Amino acid sequence: MDKFVSREGLVAPLDRANVDTDAVIPKQFLKSIKRTGYGPNLFDEWRYLDHGEPGMDNSKRPLNPDFVLNQPQYQGAQILLARENFGCGSSREHAPWALLQYGFQAVIAPSFADIFFNNSFKNGLLLIKLDVKTVDRLFKEAAAQNGYRLAIDLADQSVTTPGGETLKFEIDPFRKHCLMNGLDEIGLTLEHADKIKQFETKRREQQPWLFN
Repeated sequence: MDKFVSREGLVAPLDRANVDTDAVIPKQFLKSIKRTGYGPNLFDEWRYLDHGEPGMDNSKRPLNPDFVLNQPQYQGAQILLARENFGCGSSREHAPWALLQYGFQAVIAPSFADIFFNNSFKNGLLLIKLDVKTVDRLFKEAAAQNGYRLAIDLADQSVTTPGGETLKFEIDPFRKHCLMNGLDEIGLTLEHADKIKQFETKRREQQPWLFN
């Protein structure tokens, strides 16, 4: 997965609380055995005016002009601003996959559902918790200013507003290490590749009958 050290990006404000994972990526898109291709169906039931199914040509589907991601000023957004309890509902890694594949690299909200929180970090999506009052203020600033952008510095654990205000956030040191070094669970295992190889060689010598 890609390293996350610092990012500066356009903010898309999704002004809804308790956004569940079925809203993030509806259940019919979980049929695919691939890990790619979910970006066009992110928030499918809100983005489009028709019912979506896997394999449809999304470029020909009618868009909902009232939905935030379809509005011109938020095209190319990399940071999603959300309300409390984002990612609640059923467990599915497809939710962070869809957010990442759409182009989001971070989500800022007052709180996140636990399973979604863990799945996101495992897949390289940074989730930032800020208090309710601060998030509410960011929503107001984003609404008042077209092209509203935030700068995220993971090393410093800070978010900087266009006005120069620095907002600090907490993150588990292990998750921070993984994001900054682009390490998913496979990458973490491969960091110990030499030790694994030594173990396998030693075991083959000590118990050769297991390998016949």
